[in-house]
Order: sequence, then C-alpha cells, then structure tokens
Amino acid sequence: MTNSLMYTTGLGTVVGFGVLAPDAAFTTMCTTFGLAGIVGYHTVWGVKPALHSPLMSVTNAISGITAVGGMLMMGGHYLPETTPQVLGAVACFISSINIGGGFLITKRMLDMFKRPTDPPEYNYLYGIPAALFLGAYGAAALNDYHNVHQMMYLASSLCCVGALGGLSNQDTCRVGNALGMIGVTGGLVATLATLNVSPEVFAQIGASLGLGGAIGLGIAKRIEVTDLPQLVALFHSFVGMAAVLTCLATYMHEYPTFATDPAANVIKTALFLGTYIGGVTFSGSLVAYGKLQGLLDSAPLMLPGRHVLNASLMAANVGAMIWYMADPTYGVDMSCLYATAALSSVMGVTLTVAIGGADMPVVITVLNSYSGWALCAEGFMLNNNLMTIVGALIGSSGAILSYIMCKAMNRSLPNVIMGGFGTSSTGTGQALAITGSHTEVNIDQTVELINNAKNIIITPGYGLCVAKAQYPIAEMVQTLKKRGKNVRFGIHPVAGRMPGQLNVLLAEAGVPYDIVLEMDEINADFPETDLTLVIGANDTVNSAAEDDPNSIIAGMPVLRVWNSGQVIVMKRSLGVGYAAVDNPIFYKDNTSMLLGDAKKTCDALLAKILES
Repeated sequence: MTNSLMYTTGLGTVVGFGVLAPDAAFTTMCTTFGLAGIVGYHTVWGVKPALHSPLMSVTNAISGITAVGGMLMMGGHYLPETTPQVLGAVACFISSINIGGGFLITKRMLDMFKRPTDPPEYNYLYGIPAALFLGAYGAAALNDYHNVHQMMYLASSLCCVGALGGLSNQDTCRVGNALGMIGVTGGLVATLATLNVSPEVFAQIGASLGLGGAIGLGIAKRIEVTDLPQLVALFHSFVGMAAVLTCLATYMHEYPTFATDPAANVIKTALFLGTYIGGVTFSGSLVAYGKLQGLLDSAPLMLPGRHVLNASLMAANVGAMIWYMADPTYGVDMSCLYATAALSSVMGVTLTVAIGGADMPVVITVLNSYSGWALCAEGFMLNNNLMTIVGALIGSSGAILSYIMCKAMNRSLPNVIMGGFGTSSTGTGQALAITGSHTEVNIDQTVELINNAKNIIITPGYGLCVAKAQYPIAEMVQTLKKRGKNVRFGIHPVAGRMPGQLNVLLAEAGVPYDIVLEMDEINADFPETDLTLVIGANDTVNSAAEDDPNSIIAGMPVLRVWNSGQVIVMKRSLGVGYAAVDNPIFYKDNTSMLLGDAKKTCDALLAKILES
C-alpha cells in the first residue's frame, strides 16, 4: 500500500507540473531533471564504498558549475559596475575555488589507491579528446552553428555523469576524474561562447576563474588527508553561497521582464528555493567545518526549544515565499529574498549545531545533496540544462550516501538531522547491565598473540584517524603478510567523519585496497579468525547492538569482532563511544584491552614485531 501511494503521488505530481507548466521550456527542463535524477541514482549506487570519499570530492568539484550562473550575471568593464554584476563576479570566483580544489584533492585521493603491481597509466592522453572536443566546438561556434552550444552542454553533462560512473571501481576511478575535468571545462567554455560581452568583461571573468582556481589548487595541495572531511564541508559552503548570490543577482537583473514573461512565476519560485537551500547549505556547512576542524565543540548543542525554533524558522520562510509570490513589487520581493537568505542561514546553524561529531558523515552527505538541489534550482531559474543535470547528479548522490549512512546506524534521517539519539529498533525498557571485569595485556603479550595467529582482522575506527596511526599499522601489516599471515581490514560504513575516510587513510599509508573489506563482506569471516585487533573503534563493534533490544544502538549493524578466537581492543581508556553506551565486548572472556595512545601503541607493536 505504501509503494502504491508513493507511485500515485509521484505520477500525480508529474501531471500537476504539466497542468501548471507556463511554456514548453519548463516541461523540457522537468524532463531533463527527471532523467538526470534517474541516471544519477543508478550511477551512484554503482560506486564502491571505498571510493565514497573521492565521490564526495568529485561532486564538490563539479558543483563548481555554479560559476556558470555567476558568469551570466557578470558585466561592466574590467571591474563590475552594478550590484548584480558584483554578486555574479563573487559567485564565479568562489565557485572556481571548488573546481580547482575539488579536482586536485580527488586526484590526490585516487592516486593513493594505486598499487605497486598495477600497470602504468597514461592519463595525460585524455588531453587529446579534451583538446579535440573543445577545438571542434570552438570551430563550430566561430562558424555560427548556434545549435552546437546546447550540444556542448549535453556533452559536458555526459562527462560529468562519466565522472561518477568512473568511480565504480579503483581501475577506472582516475578516468572518471579526468572526465569530470573535461565536463566542467566544456561547460564553462560553452557559457563563455554564448556571452555577448566586451573583451574587458571576458578579462574580468578570466581573472575571477583563474584567481579562484589558483586558491583552490593551493588549498588542495596543502591539505592533509586527515582533514578531508572539513575541507569538503568548507567547499559545500562555497556552493551554497554562490547559489544565494546568483539568485539575488538574477532577480535584480530579470525583474523588468517578469511582467511580460509567462514563465515569471516558475523563475521566481526557483529563485526563492535556490536562495533558501543555498542559505541552509552555506551556514550548515560552516558549522560542520567548525566542528570537524575543532573550532567549535563537536558535542551536540541542544538549544532550548530547538524544535519549536526550527519549526518557526520554516514557517517564516514559507510565509516569506507566499508574500513574495503574491506581491510583484521589486521592494517587497527583494525584502522577502533577503529575509529567506537570513532565515535559512540561521536555520542551517540551528540544525547543524544540534548534531554531534560522530554524525558528521550524514551531515556532510546531506549538505552535499542540498548543494545539488540548489544547483538544480539555478538550472530552472536560468533555463540551463547543464546546471539542472549536474545538480540532479549531485543531489541524488548526496541523498543516496545519506541513506547508506543512516542505514549503517539503523537510524532515520530526521532522527540524525534533528539531533536525536537512539535507533529505530530501540526498546522502551532498561538496557542490560554489564557485569564482570576486563582483562589487560601489554605490548609483549599482544605481539605473542599476533605471532601465534594465522588469520588476523584489523577493525579501525575514528581513533585511528585522530592518532594518525595508519602508517605503523600499514608497515606492520606488510611485515606480517611477508611472514605468511592472512591480514585484512574490516571497515564500518560510519567509521570516520566522512564516508570512505578510513579507506583513503589506509590507501595513503600504502595498504592495498584489495585487503580492505566492507562490513558486509567480512562479518561472516570472524568465526574463522584467530585474532581481531580493534583500533580506536567502539560503537561500531558494540555487541549490545545485537544482544540488547533496549540499548540506544539496538539494531545498528556492527562488526561482529567478538566471534573471533581472540580480540584485542586498543583504546585510550574503557570510556564509552559517541553513543554513550558501555561496550560488553570489553568484558568478554576472549577480549583483552591494550590501553594507551593508538599511535604510540602501534609504533611499539611494530618495533616489537620487527624484533621478533
């Protein structure tokens, strides 16, 4: 029945759009949006979980297509002369930071997945189709083949689809990044070719794109791999701000045409929604950046009456939209746009501060999705196929990753976004009390257990990221494998502050990606495992998720490390994880605790193993 109602609603909505459509351009854009969303949905599901971090990064880069909206608003001389032109120039500039930084950091991540035994790659050869593509387009445009512009947008959009499709496995991922660069470059070139502006304005556009791109490249070169989550969050804020600025500039520029344009209400609606979504994305991303960077407390900030506050902010935005659509005067409409820009920015803050650091993987993917929908709104607003297609790709990508993250925690998206606790399976009774005492081991005893084990699984958590212990672990694994031991890694989907973060960290340290397995791939192997090393993980290996129906994490999928012959948990203390739940495996007969700093402990283990 639920599915029947869902399909009924969807099909009815499509028919409703057809009834309300002001012209053929709107229905064409809806068709483009719908097909792009379906393509994005199926493409993103094909991306390997290990490549979710590069996926986030490459969608960040192609979301820089918001520069197109800014470019269309630019004008004046060597410098902008009107308010819309200034806003357009700023939007173009900050969007280009995303483009330059996003593609470079994606390349850095993907290069980490190269193995010494992999055949050589000649990715520079993709410059040949890029040059021919741009050259052929340039020749056609110079010879007044006007229809070639839309085909250029189509080809650029397909390249962006290929960027996501290339991440289906580690063998083709670097091709995907190259296609993304070709797609975005093609879109920007096509936009430049359609502009009828002076050489001075072209110079202004070039300076905006060049300066922003250079800043993005500089950031991407200096960033450490452990700082990737906050970089992605920061780049999301640029997309949100660019969307807000472009929407404001477009209204100022297009207002004189609204009285006679049959599609005026569609454009106004897209303007308002783009401003609203962009505002939430901008401020929410900055808060996420502050939490991840340590500038803000990572603990959730539960504001008094926060649900009432958020509901009031939403109601105020709805009221502003109603007034905005009902009153055609410039002063009232601009006041409503400014109001929703401010209200949505406040809402982004109030929503994000209530979410703790451990839920940041979901926050980042949701903000990624928001940035895509903001880009879609710009596409409808400007009747631009490229922006609509790319926005649908990014929006669906973020939505799917958000679903995957929530499923991995057995929580609903509203539960996470509204700063809630508990899973959808948590009972109403008292959680089981943990009895018994824990057993501690030292470095020598741990090394002895490692030497006696044949099959070993390592399950890292966020503590490994914080301690930067991946380097001694990688060397230790290499040594053990040379001694004939079967050593593998088990990664939980939310083990880190960004989807796939631990996969990238291990790849950077030189761990071959084919021994790094996802939770669903490795869980069945624990009963045949002699020894499991848990490094800096807690909630993701907590047996209460399966054994205690009243636990706050009941039903959450976890790595069943307790099924292995022996477990060694490496932590600073016996303290609880983010969910504030005691972990029963600490007190099981087959578990021993190796307490201390993860980096120092791993360095000591490596040294002893090399001696033995």
